[in-house]
Amino acid sequence: MARIALSLGSNLGNKRDNIAKALAALDQGGARIVACSADYRTEPWGSIDQDWFVNACAVAETDLTPGDLLALCLRVERELGRVREVRWGPRVIDIDIITYDDLQVGTPTLTLPHPYVAERAFVLLPLAEIAPELNVGGRSVADMLANVSANGIAKLP
Repeated sequence: MARIALSLGSNLGNKRDNIAKALAALDQGGARIVACSADYRTEPWGSIDQDWFVNACAVAETDLTPGDLLALCLRVERELGRVREVRWGPRVIDIDIITYDDLQVGTPTLTLPHPYVAERAFVLLPLAEIAPELNVGGRSVADMLANVSANGIAKLP
């Protein structure tokens, strides 16, 4: 059974509900959620002319292959209404695979660990809440978080 880390974000509709629905669908689809962070209000990243996000992270266990896990994440996004129009644009739900055990993958459709994780406080802050010692590409989540600004990120009640 592989241990995986996921990042989820939403900035359209009922953001917190979108994340909760995605987590439930992932769990039912073969990625058994074992830990989930709180929700965090975050500023947009990439295309900044859009509404604020709610972000969260989860740790899960799965028997799915990395490719099958990616297919599950994309299916859940579609089922919740995600339409890919603009890179880093508004979305009902976004699910990123951050790690899959210590596996390193570099294909046209999947890169593991996630290539931008060390730059994204909106991933690192919630992930540090549930897995601060998680090794991502040779560095702990806590170490990466210490090197980015978390300004503009607020834990939601």
